[in-house]
Amino acid sequence: MNLELQQFKADFFKALGHPLRIRILELLSEGDKNVNELQALIGSEGSAVSQQLSILRNKNIVYGTKDGNKVTYSLRDPMIIELLAVARQIFNNHLIDTISMLDRFNEE
Repeated sequence: MNLELQQFKADFFKALGHPLRIRILELLSEGDKNVNELQALIGSEGSAVSQQLSILRNKNIVYGTKDGNKVTYSLRDPMIIELLAVARQIFNNHLIDTISMLDRFNEE
């Protein structure tokens, strides 16, 4: 069981391992969006957005609901929003540490 959980975590974080996928998740955390809306907000080609959505869909991180000829994407688990917030806090903590280190360096 422990190995299965570790493998799940590794696969999960690997699926998050692309800046465009993170941006898509950030946008979906604000509400459901279709590919055209995501493209417009990101300013990226449709094929790039679709490719990254496919990876997120295959890992069950997002899901699509067909509405006519459009597919609207949603986060499968709202905990993703919290995960992104924690990642931002970790980033901020690293910035604070780096700034502190630079301040100490400049004092010497």
